[in-house]
Amino acid sequence: MRDASGKTPIWQAIADALRSDLAERRYGPGDKLPTEAALAERFGVNRHTVRHGISALVDEGLVRTRRGSGAYVAAPPTDYPLGRRVRFHENLIAAGRSPAKRVLLVEERSATDGEARALDLPPGDLVCAYHGLSLADGQPVALFESIFPLARLPGISAAFKATASVTEALRVAGVADYTRASTRVTAVRASATQALHLQLTEGDPLLRTSGVNVDEAGVPVEFGRTWFAGDRVTLTLEGLGV
Repeated sequence: MRDASGKTPIWQAIADALRSDLAERRYGPGDKLPTEAALAERFGVNRHTVRHGISALVDEGLVRTRRGSGAYVAAPPTDYPLGRRVRFHENLIAAGRSPAKRVLLVEERSATDGEARALDLPPGDLVCAYHGLSLADGQPVALFESIFPLARLPGISAAFKATASVTEALRVAGVADYTRASTRVTAVRASATQALHLQLTEGDPLLRTSGVNVDEAGVPVEFGRTWFAGDRVTLTLEGLGV
């Protein structure tokens, strides 16, 4: 792209230089780019020109920005299959990514009406609510909330003090295996707090899934809701009614 004088615009030259940095792996997926001030110093321009160059990379999907935090190298979306046997760690390892979970909150409370219906509980029954953040290669990809019926799963809350794994916590509570009975997928916008956790901008697109897992006898043991960063995960459906 050249202007009327035949010269490459400075913002385009900055975008080209940063694109080369990414191609040569000077900055990898999830890495934060230097600040606008640092890049302005590097290229000898003002911050507005730097911002224009970065915007071009955002439009190409190479970089993402977070208000108040800066610009980050975008990672390629991770394939995440939603089959009858949904396992976070297994799915990401199969995709060649390194999985991790961060526990945000574990609480015992009364079930909401919707949770009680999903878990086939009497209204107001006690549940364990597990809130967490899922990461791939250290980058946040999803927020989740998992709801477990306390009467059916004694010890589930205590189990989450020792493990972030739902599968392991269910095993401790007596559930040797479980499968997905139903899944629903909806497109939503990120709230301010969701954007903060996922390193997004408020209003960015999310994919929200909700589903019920059952034990080997078909009894509901988990009602889960997950909010995936829309540009970091590709959901694939395998043999599910949604």
